[in-house]
Amino acid sequence: MMPAPFSTLSDFRALLQALPRPDAEAEAAARARNGQLTKPPGALGRLEDLAIWYAGWRGVARPSLLRPQVIVFAGNHGVTARGVSAFPAEVTVQMVANFRAGGAAVNQLAKAFGASMSVHELELERPTADFTTAPAMSEAELLAALAVGWQAVDVEADLLVVGEMGIGNTTPAAAMACALFGGTAGEWTGRGTGVDDAGLALKTQVVAEGLARHPSRDPLEVLRCLGGREIAAMAGAIARAHAERIPVILDGFICTAAAAVLALSASGALDHCVAGHASAEGAHRALLSKLGKAPLLDLGLRLGEGSGAALAIGVLKGAIACHSGMATFAEAGVSDG
Repeated sequence: MMPAPFSTLSDFRALLQALPRPDAEAEAAARARNGQLTKPPGALGRLEDLAIWYAGWRGVARPSLLRPQVIVFAGNHGVTARGVSAFPAEVTVQMVANFRAGGAAVNQLAKAFGASMSVHELELERPTADFTTAPAMSEAELLAALAVGWQAVDVEADLLVVGEMGIGNTTPAAAMACALFGGTAGEWTGRGTGVDDAGLALKTQVVAEGLARHPSRDPLEVLRCLGGREIAAMAGAIARAHAERIPVILDGFICTAAAAVLALSASGALDHCVAGHASAEGAHRALLSKLGKAPLLDLGLRLGEGSGAALAIGVLKGAIACHSGMATFAEAGVSDG
């Protein structure tokens, strides 16, 4: 496996500034083809925009989607010792075993839509530091996690979904969102795995303590001080996909928090991404709004694992099938009016 092309955060910042743009010629050709398909203009709504967006990133006017990849990253968080989750940290290890055995929801969805799936656990025996007392990660630890994500991407894939497993990780995601976009801890903190009112109050207090301890609002410093290894790995994978012009479907609140770090680090860093769904975790919609991403699905999902994004693979497959498989008016011998 090739090493990641960064060994410092300065390297990673420079990489984000140099990410490619979509293929303008392929996008224009896809748009022209869309205008000739046997349907009234705009009749397929967002499916038309999705197909054109996908064509531009793949550099093909009449693309196919044959090799979607789903990656689940797992990490443990020191802040869970504060009692912010309804489940113990041991569940992370247990769920990784379930993913490997094919027993989780995301396994079924990946299989349903023809996606390969891999699981990468990041030092589960060594949780990040409790961010109320210290930075969650050192710079070296952050770089290592970014590299895991970068290297996990299959460069032959034509679509990427990244998911996560990490008991307690809605707490760092809430802290990151608040640090990146402002507001109060209460506005960004939700019930996660289902904490009660007292648990939500404690969780909100913990987020506020973390924000007070780590005042930097630089996106990568926010990730280092308040995030987690699996969150950093997702950011690394999303960045690698951009570098390879592989479109990405974003999952829920935690994945979107990871993506937000990239969005605030470099203009256009998320242009290769669409939002798969709007999670039932309340702050997810606010985060998507800040990023200008309209979700494809809204089904009340709050599982994580990449499950909502994996389900949205079907929407994107449908968009591409219509765009590339439909006949034009000329081909079908139909009058275009």
